[in-house]
Amino acid sequence: MSKDVRWDCRLSGLMYRLLLRMRLIRKSPCVILAVTVPLAVLILHVWSPKFYSVVDIQNRANPADVLDSSCFVPSRKYPHLSFTLNEDVLKLLPRNSCRCEVEPRLASSLQIFGKPFTIQLSEVIPPSELAECNRLRDEEYQKHMQRTQTLADKLIIAPANSPLQYPVQGVEVRPLQTILVPGLKLEDMGQEVYKVTLSATLGTFNIAAVVEDVKVTGAAEMNLALSSAHLDNLNQQLEFVTYTNMVFHPNTADIVQLKSDGHEASFTIKIRHAPTPKLFEPGSSSSDYNISAMVTIATKTFLRYDKLRILINSIRRFYPTITIIIADDSEFPEKVDGPYIEQYFMPFGKGWFAGRNLAISQVTTKYFLWVDDDFIFSTRTKVEKLVDVLEKTTLDLVGGAVREISGFITTFRQMISVHPGGRAGDCLSTEPGYYHVIKGFPNCVVTDGIVNFFLARTDKVLQVGFDPRLRRAAHLEFFIDGLGILHVGSCDDVIVDHASKVKLPWMKNTKEKVYEKFRYPESSDSSIQFKHRLFYFKNRFQCLRHD
Repeated sequence: MSKDVRWDCRLSGLMYRLLLRMRLIRKSPCVILAVTVPLAVLILHVWSPKFYSVVDIQNRANPADVLDSSCFVPSRKYPHLSFTLNEDVLKLLPRNSCRCEVEPRLASSLQIFGKPFTIQLSEVIPPSELAECNRLRDEEYQKHMQRTQTLADKLIIAPANSPLQYPVQGVEVRPLQTILVPGLKLEDMGQEVYKVTLSATLGTFNIAAVVEDVKVTGAAEMNLALSSAHLDNLNQQLEFVTYTNMVFHPNTADIVQLKSDGHEASFTIKIRHAPTPKLFEPGSSSSDYNISAMVTIATKTFLRYDKLRILINSIRRFYPTITIIIADDSEFPEKVDGPYIEQYFMPFGKGWFAGRNLAISQVTTKYFLWVDDDFIFSTRTKVEKLVDVLEKTTLDLVGGAVREISGFITTFRQMISVHPGGRAGDCLSTEPGYYHVIKGFPNCVVTDGIVNFFLARTDKVLQVGFDPRLRRAAHLEFFIDGLGILHVGSCDDVIVDHASKVKLPWMKNTKEKVYEKFRYPESSDSSIQFKHRLFYFKNRFQCLRHD
C-alpha cells in the first residue's frame, strides 16, 4: 500500500472515530460542525488531484509521436485502392538515410575550387575508440533531442467535417499566467443538448463571465465541461473560457483535448517567457546612418602589428570615430594606442576562434564588422551599404568581398545543406553558390557561408558563438554551427583590400617567420583530422561532401 493511501486511510479512520465519539457524548451541532468541516476539507485536499509542487526540469523524454519527416510514410487505410508511384516526386522526399557521393555531373567537370571529394568522418576516429565514441555521441544526441523537442512539436491534424472550431496553433501563455482561449466554437449538429469538454495537464480552465442557460462544471480544474440546450449560449460561453498555467516549466506546451458528442480535437498552448528584446539606440535621429553608434569593428591579431596598424590607419581615413576592438594572443604583446581603440590581451596562442569570441563579447553596438588584421579599407569599403542591407531585410549577417593584390575578388559564397542519415549521423554537403538575389539590392544574394569580411547582428552571432577549440585555420565551421540560426547574405559591391601575402623568404623578419610557423604548422594533417572529429561528434555528421 502506498504512503498516500495509508495516510488517506488514517484520516478516514480518525474522522470516523471522532464522529462516533461526538455522537456518544452528544455534543452540540455547532461543535460537530467546527470539528468535522476542517477534517473534511483536509481529506478532500488529500484526495483531490495535485498540481506539481516539485517539477522535474531535467532532460525529459521525447514526445513519442513527434513527426519525423524522414520516417513518415502514408498509411494503408484503403488497401482495396490501387495507385501508381510518381518516382520524380518520391526522390525529393526526405529519407532516414543518406550517403555522401559526388554528383556524376560534377565528377568529370573542371572545378574552380578544386576537385569534388567526399570524406567519411568516422575514419578519423581510431578503431579502438570508435565504439565508445559512438556510444557517447548517441547519448549526447538523445539529450540534445530531449532538450529541444517538446509537445509543441507534435503533429496535430484537425479532422475534416468536425463540428469543433479551435485554434490549431499560435496560442501562448506565460508561466503561471492566464489567457482567454481564442477561437472556440461548436457548429450545429442538431443535438437536443450541446456539450463541450476541455481537458489539460499543466493548467486549469475557468470562465471569465457566466452566460445564462449554460451549465458549467469543473471550473478552476483541469477538466471543464459546458452544456446548454441553446447553441448560441454555449458558443457565447466558450468565448469566455480561460486557461491558467499551474506548472512553472517554461519553454514547454500543454496539449488541450476538446470533445463534443463523439468528436475530438487537440491543440497546443505554448508555455514560455516571451523573449526579452535587445534594442540598440541608433545614436542619431537623422535619416543617415550613424555608423560609429551602430557598428563596432572587431579583429583578432597575432604578431602582425605592422599590418594591424596599416588596417587601423585605413579605417581612420573613412571612419575616424568608430570603435575598433582588438583581441591579441601574441606572446609579447605590443600596446596599440589611439582613440576609440580597445585592445584585449589573451593567453599566448589561445587561437583564432577564441579571439573572435573575446572581441565580439565586448561589442556594445547593434552590429559589428569583422575584419582580418591584414585588410585595408578603401573608397569601396562602404560599411553604410552593409548596414542598409541589414536594416531593411531579415538577414542576420551579410558579407562583402575581398580584393587580393592580384586584383582577384572573392566572396566565398557557400551553400550548406545537411541530409538526414539515421543513427550513423547526417551528411554535410557544401558547394559554391547562392540561392537568390535580394530584391532591392541587385548586388546582394542569399547564401549560407561567406568570406571573412562581414557585418552581423551582435546578438545573433553571440547566440551561435565560435568554437574555441578551432585555434588556427577555421572559418566555414562557424557558418555550419549557425545553420538554421543565421540568415546569411553576401554583397559584392562592398570591397575591402587584402594586403599582399607574397614575400621572399630572405626578406621575412623574425615575427613573420614565427607567425607562419603557427599559421601553417607542419602537422596540418592532424589539425584537419581534429576538425573532422568535431564534425563527427559535435555536429553528428557521418561524412562531408564538397562540390
